[in-house]
Amino acid sequence: MADAEAIARGFRRAWPSVIRALAGITGNLDDAEEYAAVAFERAAAHPGPIDDLAAWCVVAGRRAFVDDLRRAAVRRRITAELARDNQGIGAMDPSVDVAGDGGLPGADGLDDRVALSFVACDEVLPPVGQMVLALRLVCGLTVAQIAAHLGIQDAAAAARLTRSKRALAAARGTFRLADETERAARLPMVLACVAGMHARGHRSVLQPADATEARSAPALSIADSLVALYPADPEVRGLRAVIRLGLARRPGRLDDEGVALPLDEVDRSRWDRTLIHAGLQDAAIAATRPGRFALEAAISGEHCVARDLAHTDWATIETLYGELLRRWPSPAVEVAALIARAHRLRYAAGNDDGGDGTSGGAAGLGADAGGGDAGFVTAFPATDPQRDVTRRLEHLVDHGPAYAARDASLALADIDWHAGRRADAAARYTDLADLMDGPMRAFCLRRVREAAQQG
Repeated sequence: MADAEAIARGFRRAWPSVIRALAGITGNLDDAEEYAAVAFERAAAHPGPIDDLAAWCVVAGRRAFVDDLRRAAVRRRITAELARDNQGIGAMDPSVDVAGDGGLPGADGLDDRVALSFVACDEVLPPVGQMVLALRLVCGLTVAQIAAHLGIQDAAAAARLTRSKRALAAARGTFRLADETERAARLPMVLACVAGMHARGHRSVLQPADATEARSAPALSIADSLVALYPADPEVRGLRAVIRLGLARRPGRLDDEGVALPLDEVDRSRWDRTLIHAGLQDAAIAATRPGRFALEAAISGEHCVARDLAHTDWATIETLYGELLRRWPSPAVEVAALIARAHRLRYAAGNDDGGDGTSGGAAGLGADAGGGDAGFVTAFPATDPQRDVTRRLEHLVDHGPAYAARDASLALADIDWHAGRRADAAARYTDLADLMDGPMRAFCLRRVREAAQQG
């Protein structure tokens, strides 16, 4: 299994380099994906070791592309035209293998994943189209994985991916990388896409054996590359802080049986203090201009410096979420803001079970502050604030997108559990178990069993 996982990581790392190189050769993203798939299939079947998987696959993909051109030329009996066409394909001679720095991916010094992120985030595409294309080109996610991350149907994700590639080809013609001016204009959306990659990895594996090998870890290396390009940009530093602090808190989220733990039961001594220190340094730089990621970094920082749930500065976190909602409204942020408010009310009242029933479970199992459609955010009314938390979460369960509805339902189940309404909580956990897998499903089923035992 370890060998299979290592191979899978190798293919994920090579994917953006191969796509970038083959897009330059073929002049088209669709063709690049097609020939990349051919190349990776051949690499998987290759009997011997491959020292440089990306370079090997670029050569294999280019050969497959040229072979197809030659076969088509033979069928049309226009071999002479083929020779002329080949002179314009990525300025490469198809009779010569890729060799030297000029043919290898990333030869211009720009990280391949960063380069493709700026291509995907072209302003001719709508934001969701940019996100879909970035997740496909940069991360190599399947259509089903993209759909799950965005909370949409597989068919809708496939359609958006197809439309995005067609729209990009129609607007820009032959594939090309973004220049410096275009990169500066597209940077905010690139940061959002990298944050989406991190969030997707954060959800897909609750606690990897090694945080540096987590599926969200590639987002950190992309953020590192962006910081190298824009070292003084507060939002770039804020994004890296969010990723660093998120990865630092991955350990300790499961018990010895592999069941997910609520935040008040997490072993904070297992958190990565080196990553936390580095993340807090980035967060301090980001705070010079409080944008979306600077605010998210500040929130993550508050969680990292608190010694336990009861001593977390919930008032500050609630205030930060309020500002984040104004700058970047989304259902996921509202869920997190509601949980923060519930905790603030709980500890202000000095009530261990939260008064309204909320506890550390909601915060530990709730949404990350990221992603989603706007339109569900409302101001907190002044009357009956504890009841308002529940009412707003119920609204998000009924009307929010899938990812926010799930997190809101988790929070409500936790509210019922700690308020002693175990039957109601068990009903919610039963429904949630059908939507979960792995450690989260095990947690929900454990709560159902405990409710049955307590009668």
